[in-house]
Amino acid sequence: MPTRFFRTMLALLACGFGAGAAHAQAVRGVTDTEIVIGTVSDLSGVTAVQGVNNTDAVRMVFDDVNAKGGIHGRKIKFVAEDSQYTVPRAVQAMNKLLNSDNVFLTISDGGTPMNDANMPAQFAKNVPNMFPLTAARSMYEPYNRLKFAQFASYYDEMRSAVKYFVEKRGRKKLCVAYQDSDFGKDVLAGVQAQADAMGMKVVATTAHRPTDTDFNAPVSKLKDAGCDVVFMGTIVRDTNIIIQTARKMGWNVDLVGQFASYDTAVATLAGGASEGFFCMTPALYAYPDDPRPEVQAFAKKYKERYGRDPNFHGEAGYTAASLVVMGLERAGRDLTVDSFIKAMESIHDYKDIFGSVLSFGPDQHHASTKSFLTIVKDGRWVPVEESALAY
Repeated sequence: MPTRFFRTMLALLACGFGAGAAHAQAVRGVTDTEIVIGTVSDLSGVTAVQGVNNTDAVRMVFDDVNAKGGIHGRKIKFVAEDSQYTVPRAVQAMNKLLNSDNVFLTISDGGTPMNDANMPAQFAKNVPNMFPLTAARSMYEPYNRLKFAQFASYYDEMRSAVKYFVEKRGRKKLCVAYQDSDFGKDVLAGVQAQADAMGMKVVATTAHRPTDTDFNAPVSKLKDAGCDVVFMGTIVRDTNIIIQTARKMGWNVDLVGQFASYDTAVATLAGGASEGFFCMTPALYAYPDDPRPEVQAFAKKYKERYGRDPNFHGEAGYTAASLVVMGLERAGRDLTVDSFIKAMESIHDYKDIFGSVLSFGPDQHHASTKSFLTIVKDGRWVPVEESALAY
């Protein structure tokens, strides 16, 4: 009898001690000691200047968390995969994260077409898509409990820009140069919608592939159409080439980009070619010499680690990772997708170190709708208006 009693007690104790581990194993990407987080971003393709900076900032935040003991006893395992800004590579990388690495969530996945292609597979496995590195409306529309978006959309940015350039600068002949992709078409849709709302027409458009490098014919087409403002659904390399092409033609038309072209690599274009280039952005870039101590500390630490200054997309990655960490902390030790989403929805009026204010709530997973107009002046981004624009 005593032997049977002790065996029973040992079995009960074993079940009790193993409950935590059993729970952890039941949640994909979560063990007693680890949380697996992944990203699919452009680390070597045409938008690598954004993807690398962003991914490095995310990694820096997670490494700092791990150095302090992790989150509720768990370290973050961060797995970064390279899409090279192509959909096939992105799909292949996401397949690895979902089926091999078994990620709990993904963060800062780069590119509109890549996210649009990958989200169905993610959501089928109940994997949240956190703060993708794109401002497309599809990152938060239609609503899905697994989607969390960080930025004002390209669509909203362009509607605000059109309203401003028509009302404040008297522009009448609206044109669009855009990538023939989900991203570029979202920019085009914003321009077209606002033009329609104001009883105006888009007089000319050009579409190109993300890898195109010759823009003489497209720019000539826009110039011949008499455009007095060109809204651009472009990223970095194509933005720079279009600017250079227009200036070589002696065409000083207003060129207006958006979040994807808001980069120091555009502002510092050789020979000052981008001087006077406009850009809409969901937040303002804080240069490393910004007087705020928190910004200086971040920039110094980033440069010491990676040997270069962070760009705007690095700052966006820092904020995205900081928000995810806050959500994981608030979710507690009993981490599930449900507890994480509830925790994220409890974050209201979060102010990051760069000055952005972000809020979430039940059925509200789009952090901010604000966008600002900036211009390149002496190789730096400078706000045209201190207040956010609207339409």
